[in-house]
Amino acid sequence: MRVRRTLIAATGLLAASALALAGCSSSAAGDDTSAAGDGTDEFPITIEHALGTTTIEEEPTRVATWGWGSTEAAIAVGVYPVAVAEQVWTVGEDALLPWVEDAYEEAGEDLPVILDDATQGEEVPYEQFAEADPDLIVATYSGLTEEQYELLEEIAPVVAYPDAPWTTSWDDTITLTAEALGRGTEGEQVLAGFEDYAAGIAAEHPEFEGKTIAAVVDDPQNGQIYVYNSSDPRAGFLEKLGFELAPAVDELDPSGGEDFYYTLSYEELDKLESDVVVAYSYTEEQAEALPDSKELSALPALADGMVAQVVGTVNVSSVSPPTALSYDWPEGVPALADELGDLLG
Repeated sequence: MRVRRTLIAATGLLAASALALAGCSSSAAGDDTSAAGDGTDEFPITIEHALGTTTIEEEPTRVATWGWGSTEAAIAVGVYPVAVAEQVWTVGEDALLPWVEDAYEEAGEDLPVILDDATQGEEVPYEQFAEADPDLIVATYSGLTEEQYELLEEIAPVVAYPDAPWTTSWDDTITLTAEALGRGTEGEQVLAGFEDYAAGIAAEHPEFEGKTIAAVVDDPQNGQIYVYNSSDPRAGFLEKLGFELAPAVDELDPSGGEDFYYTLSYEELDKLESDVVVAYSYTEEQAEALPDSKELSALPALADGMVAQVVGTVNVSSVSPPTALSYDWPEGVPALADELGDLLG
């Protein structure tokens, strides 16, 4: 299935000349080009982030990405990274997210080197980064530590997250990635398309306005759920659709917002009060069992029949949080919005 390109249709980001250039510049990961067309911003570019200040002296031609969302943001502004982090949890080893793979194929670009990330950022494959020979590493939504950042800086300039690990919003991921690539204007266009899409859903569903919501993942093996707090971009995107994050979400957070999520035991579920809950279920079996789960029955929204689910690792990934290429993935945001509309309509 091909991803619908609402982004490109809405913003006109890739004009005919850029598309033609992209087709002509199709390159292997070993070639010295990964960008379609020229950047719009002047170099050098200096970007401040949580782990330091990075100066990019000239337009990068061999970009590597790490973490989540920066790959899609780069592609959306016309840059095809030569190396990207693998998504083992989502699509298995040596595989790309479908909307990423589609984008390379549609542009006639050779697929990138896939960097080992079996530990979801806890370990960094420095040798693989070095072999990819990047001139810029973009990790705007990642969990890089200071040590990891410093070691990667020995390979190429690194742009990390603006505030804290794994909390970068979808708009900052797009904006920072575009700025690092010298494509600030294109980034603004991409973000405008994203914002218009979210605003369109909100306009179609006035019933979302002011309703409280919580986003969770069930963990039956450990008798708890994971709750995403207000610092997490998943929650921020749901607010963009018109919802309000349930006050209980942050009130129950033992970390005080230092982490982007926390766990809540089944015994405390009655405290998580909200009008509706979004549950991310990784398998069909998990999704089917959730509505009738005795362990989850204390969750007020479940007792009221007000739980919407996103099912399957790829579909969950498309909304966790949405990226510049995944926000219109049919079984992601569009299907979730329809289900939430049915619940609240």
